[in-house]
Amino acid sequence: MKSTEDLNRVMDAYADMIRRICFVHLKNKHDTEDVFQNVYMKYLLYEGTFESSEHEKAWFVRVTINACTDWLRYFSRRKWMPLEMIREEEEVLDSMSSEVLEAVLELPEKYRNVIYLYYYEEYSAVEIAKILEKKENTIYTWLSRAKDMLRKKLGGEWK
Repeated sequence: MKSTEDLNRVMDAYADMIRRICFVHLKNKHDTEDVFQNVYMKYLLYEGTFESSEHEKAWFVRVTINACTDWLRYFSRRKWMPLEMIREEEEVLDSMSSEVLEAVLELPEKYRNVIYLYYYEEYSAVEIAKILEKKENTIYTWLSRAKDMLRKKLGGEWK
């Protein structure tokens, strides 16, 4: 089990990122907090070691995405939440504009994941491929398709 110092260090380093990932997937502040706690419980119980801070960050990203997927699978019988309600909880994602947020949230999950990791967490396509355990070319294809979808919804150019 990890020490209090380790927990405080990773909370300072990754808490905002984990909350954003959870919110992008779950679209609900309360579920976000539940999964957030689950991710840190998994960290406390994790007995492995990390090769570097990047490895540790990638572990948190992967565990968070998996925890969100598990949460959604477990609660799949729950009703959906309209995007209007998400606006009320946007303070979690204060750096995103609401128009872009809505467009990203409407993307299928695989595209939403790569857009989030690429643009908001600034991972390269190669790093995303490792995190999501997919081929690099798959990530490039998903990024291209997601950007096309966003371009159609929002109009204009995406990098």
